[in-house]
Parts: sequence; structure tokens; C-alpha cells
Amino acid sequence: MATSFSLDSIFDLKDRIAVVTGGGTGIGWMIAQGLATNGAKVYITGRRRDVLEKSIASFERKDGFGEIFPIQMDVTSRESISAVKQELQAKEGKLHILINNAGQVGPVSRFFNNLSSPEHESPEKLGDALFNNESFEQWAQLYTINSSSIFFVTTALLGLLAKGSEDNKQYPSSVVNISSISGYMKLAQNHFAYNSSKAAVSHLTKMMATEFVLKKIPVRVSGIAPGVYESELTAERLSKGPNSTNIVGQGIQPVPADRPGTAQEMVGAVIFLVSPAGGYTNGQEIIVDGSYLAVNPSRI
Repeated sequence: MATSFSLDSIFDLKDRIAVVTGGGTGIGWMIAQGLATNGAKVYITGRRRDVLEKSIASFERKDGFGEIFPIQMDVTSRESISAVKQELQAKEGKLHILINNAGQVGPVSRFFNNLSSPEHESPEKLGDALFNNESFEQWAQLYTINSSSIFFVTTALLGLLAKGSEDNKQYPSSVVNISSISGYMKLAQNHFAYNSSKAAVSHLTKMMATEFVLKKIPVRVSGIAPGVYESELTAERLSKGPNSTNIVGQGIQPVPADRPGTAQEMVGAVIFLVSPAGGYTNGQEIIVDGSYLAVNPSRI
């Protein structure tokens, strides 16, 4: 069997059909542009159609590649997810790539890392402050968006992904879940809910990968845990000048790379996983963090 080692072959995305949730801004938009620029037909989803359309209007096609289309979807609504499934079934009949990227930060207790704040006068005051500053409803909503949505979107589109795998059985369809280094941190970074929800994403990724293999479903599931990147969630804090990456990271040590990650670094990791280069990779999570977890307390 002839083997090609050319980049065009190893990282080929031509004619692949992709969905990126939360694809209109931040990391999701980075990924959508990267997939489309390299030949994939990309559908970006989000609750705000105007945001999706504005992003698409800014995209420049190159070398004939670069199809991006908007689909309005609320990843916390089964009805909305089902409607998108029906739309994709009618338009494409299959799917090769699913990027589960949609997410939010949720409740933040900004006093937690400010040891001079009055909340730190005693354990009781700190406990009461945390107890009263956040709610069960906020935690539940965040887990729904960050974690549960991945289960529901992936299972809804599983049949389309399996159908896509029929195009090349050595190159099965791929799901990539975007978690965060916060899911690996042993520090709360001022938001216990966010960090624990992202840890749940990492474990869900491994469970899905294992169960799909055991059930003989030809769909790979992997993950990427980004470090500090510029997005809607981080842009304001990253604009504060020197040491801004640790304003976001809230670590014991700042990001050793001394900068946020770039779009190219994020897109490169995704393309590896969803292209033939990553066809033998399953159930793994790639950490792209500028060495942040190497110098801060983490579970790896």
C-alpha cells in the first residue's frame, strides 16, 4: 500500500463536514476558520445568529476553500439540538467532525484569591461568603452548558457521525471536546464551578471514547484543554498589560510562555485530531497551555 507523507495528505480536510458549537467567537471561531481554510465545510452554531453572521462576513476564503454557514442552536435545549440534527440530516446526510466548544464561566467569587479582603478574616466568614455568593441554580446552569450539553449534542449527532465514517473506515469521524486546563488545576482560580465542570468534560471525553469503541460505534472522541487564550471570556483581563496572563490564570506561577496562546496553536491541535494524522488517536486529551500546568498544582 502506497504511503504519502505530504502535508496535504496527512492533514487533509477536503470534503469533510464539520460542526463547531459556540463557533461564532473566541476559540470556537478560531477552530472554525482553521477547518474551513483547510478544506472542510463548516457549520458554526450559537444562540445569537447575528454574531454568527457577523463572524462569517469577516472570513476571507483562500484558494477556493472556506465554506462556513450559521446554524442557530441552544446547546442546553433538546428541542433546539434535535432541530439542528434534522437540518443537517436534510442538507448533508452525514457528519465527519464535531467540535463541542460552547461554554461559559458561571459564578465567580473574586474575593477568594484576595487574601486582604474582609471575607478572609475567619474560616466562618470565608465559608459564608462562598455560600452566599453562589447558588445551586448557577452551578446547575453552568454544568448544563459546559458538561451536559456535550453528552446531548454528541448523542444527537452520533448517527450522522457514524454515517460519515463510512466514507473511509480507516479514517473515522471525530468528536473533539474543548475543556480547559482549569479542569486539571488543583486551584479554584476564583471559580470552583467552572473548574469542576471542565474536569467533568475531560472524564466524559474518556467515557465516550471507551464506550463507543466497546459498542463498535466508528466515532473517535478526543479533547483539547486550552490554557490562556483570548476570547470573549478573557479579552478584558488580557488587556491589562504586564502579567495579564496570570490575571486570567490565577496561578501560583504565571504562564511560562509569557503570552496567551495563538489561534494557530489551537487550530493545529484540532487539525491533528480530526485529520488522517490523528486517525489512530482516541480517548486522549491534548493540553495546549504554554507550560502552565508544568509549574502550577494540577492533577497530572
